[in-house]
Amino acid sequence: MECEHFVQVIAVTSGKGGVGKTVVAVNLSLALAELGKRVVLLEADLGLSNIGVLLGLNPKYTLADLIEGRCELSDVLMRGPGGVLIAHAASGDRNMAHLSAAQYAGLIQVFSDIADTLDVLVIDTASGIGESVVSFVRAARDVLLVVCDEPTSITNAYALIKLLNRDYGISRFRVLANMQHTPLDGQRLFAKLIKITDSFLSVTLQYVGAIPYDQDVRKAALMQRAVYRSFPRSKSAKAFRAIAQKIDAWPISNSPRGHIEFFIEGLVSHSRR
Repeated sequence: MECEHFVQVIAVTSGKGGVGKTVVAVNLSLALAELGKRVVLLEADLGLSNIGVLLGLNPKYTLADLIEGRCELSDVLMRGPGGVLIAHAASGDRNMAHLSAAQYAGLIQVFSDIADTLDVLVIDTASGIGESVVSFVRAARDVLLVVCDEPTSITNAYALIKLLNRDYGISRFRVLANMQHTPLDGQRLFAKLIKITDSFLSVTLQYVGAIPYDQDVRKAALMQRAVYRSFPRSKSAKAFRAIAQKIDAWPISNSPRGHIEFFIEGLVSHSRR
């Protein structure tokens, strides 16, 4: 009997900018690829090409070209470090920040064409609670919320969780503490967040772990490289490796949830059997 193939879809998101969300998305993608996974990294902050800047890449085609019909998805996917395929956003394209619901749906659905060629889709969303964030988070199977130890990070993370839970029924969130000085700091940060959510919301938060504060991350950024590749023995690289191993063990949900999702065709086909 042929084994069914389901793609793990992870939305890496945050309530505010400046918490290192893109650094997390990039380095977790590299760590998952090192585990033998076929990884596609989708840059879903559609008007800003942060990944290209971070890694010193200059793509020929971007998601703007795809949406406007100038190329195919295969043309957009650019092989990056570690063999990760990257779908780059446009650079400074204001129109890409205001897509219609139909355009978001079309972009999500086109990825079904490559379902058999990848194991993990990592989505680096925009920050905040805008329509773009909601569209991509709802279309994912797992939500990885990146927070750091700043009051605004906690309050904005809570606001994002509240919106997604109240308006869209998302009730499970995985939390990653970034730029932490000690593992205990990460656990304390998670405790602050869960204290608020437990008081006001009916959601489940799972603590994934912490990425330590590491000067090598800044050094790698100045080199336009990923810390996971430039400093593989650094504290942060070791943490990304450990978290990727946890992610690899997450169960993959294979049932549709009644709205636009990545690889929905395969999920619907499975549910009808």
